[in-house]
Amino acid sequence: LRIDSVTGVDVSHAIVGPGGRAYAFMIDWHIRVVLALAWYGTAAMLMRLGAGLGPSLTIPPDPGGRWLLTVALPAGAIYFLYHPVLEVLMRGRTPGKRIAGLRILARDGSTPGPGALLIRNVFRLIDSFPALYGIGLISTLLTREHVRIGDLAAGTLLVYERLPQAAPPAASAVDPELSELGIELIARWRELDPAARRQLADRLIERSGRPVAGGDDAASDRERLAQLR
Repeated sequence: LRIDSVTGVDVSHAIVGPGGRAYAFMIDWHIRVVLALAWYGTAAMLMRLGAGLGPSLTIPPDPGGRWLLTVALPAGAIYFLYHPVLEVLMRGRTPGKRIAGLRILARDGSTPGPGALLIRNVFRLIDSFPALYGIGLISTLLTREHVRIGDLAAGTLLVYERLPQAAPPAASAVDPELSELGIELIARWRELDPAARRQLADRLIERSGRPVAGGDDAASDRERLAQLR
């Protein structure tokens, strides 16, 4: 991902492929499963003990609204809202992405807003079909920037989080006058007398930033030019 900066130097970010995405996702998946199960187990145990049913994790015969509000819904919220909430709060990151060294960026290089991050996670439902994120995996394999459907909808990319690297500058163009002098010297070398050869060679050396007269550098430059046939 190359971004035009205000300084005129392009900044580049390496886009994450399917392997890096899967690695971060598996870390996040284990974290949210552990958190959801920890809530469910603790709340269920306390609810049963409070009702005099004995320590157990099984659902009561008549769970009622209180069970749903204190046990089932919070555990489900932890699991399903893990990504959207943390990506908004952590500005395009999750614990798994931080461990893997990844973050979400908008295509202009900025941090996505809450709207884009929420759209990205709403489409997670499509990416997860038919199972094990099948559509999302196929999308990251087939698209040039390794994005899933949610990224396409939200205009986001997953990149490696490190200090942005300045893109290598384009090769500078050859000085037109220097090029013209060199071509003229080579083309007319045989028909020039020694004085003209020396004059053109001195102009070429001077234009290239090397000393013209005096010193071993100038003499060696002239010797190399004199070897052109």
